Amino acid sequence: MRGAALASGAMTLPIRPGMTVPFGGPLHAQRAKFEELADLGYTDVWSAESDGVDGFTPLVLASQWVPSLRLGTAIIPAFTRAPAVMAQSVAAAASAAPGRFAFGIGTSSNVIVERWNGVPFVEPYKRVRDMVRFLRVALTGEKVTQKYDTFEVQGFRLGLVPEVQPPILIAALREGMLRLAGREGDGAIINWLSADDVAKVVPHVHAGGPDKEIVCRIFVAPSDDAETVRAAAKFAIATYLNVPVYAEFHRWLGRGDVLQPMWDAWKAGDRKQALAEIPDSLVDELVVHGSPADCRAKIQRYFDNGVTTSSLAVMPFPGIDHWEAVRALSPNA
Repeated sequence: MRGAALASGAMTLPIRPGMTVPFGGPLHAQRAKFEELADLGYTDVWSAESDGVDGFTPLVLASQWVPSLRLGTAIIPAFTRAPAVMAQSVAAAASAAPGRFAFGIGTSSNVIVERWNGVPFVEPYKRVRDMVRFLRVALTGEKVTQKYDTFEVQGFRLGLVPEVQPPILIAALREGMLRLAGREGDGAIINWLSADDVAKVVPHVHAGGPDKEIVCRIFVAPSDDAETVRAAAKFAIATYLNVPVYAEFHRWLGRGDVLQPMWDAWKAGDRKQALAEIPDSLVDELVVHGSPADCRAKIQRYFDNGVTTSSLAVMPFPGIDHWEAVRALSPNA
């Protein structure tokens, strides 16, 4: 895959195999693993921000450890930093790795934003749109005095202007946000979908113009023990797909009838029954598993259907050695 390109109409973007970071353990001890990622043929590392480390610090470390890696956030919530602080964080990361940093922003979820951070999860579409519009201006060093729908900025000017303006990617699930990602972003970040779902999602992004990057977090469990993988994966699927934004996403994808029994059991407080209602076929669609060779072939299908950049997320399931999985799934394997 490395060095290949995806061509679709006017779009020609390099295929970028990436990995989700950081890894387990303290950040200061991860340099050797980041270095090995580059040796294995991975081109990108993508951080997240939920209940672990923040999304920027691992990338700043990686920017100095491995100058060849491209760095991206997938994603930073639009709600949990005020506009000026967001601009400073993005500018600092872009300054640490000029031309190698991509900023991914999204709504996150009511759980992370409201329950964990005490911030009202109100008008998420508008909040992301407004933050992207603000950043487009603020990152150039222009003074911003503007009233947006979800916040107001009076007289802010960024003191450190990035040498290279970072692309801004928008995490998107359904049509409205996907089209926003294509219209006002440089591409979209997608996750919790099958390779076949990609074909439904991508055209909405491309409606905003050619050369839009499609970053996909792909959940992977390289193991031939399908029974164990499916049992563990059902916990992850239930946890995510009961979050309202993901539930509505899968209704939009056409899985309402498949998932309704699980949703009903979960709402009734019967977690055991909710897990039992998740069919094995759904796990097989949403989690890449099997031998490493089978997994690489399934990952390729995501690229074939329109993904340009992967961010593999190795699932912490029984019997799976995380770092051996990273090696087995690598572009150079």
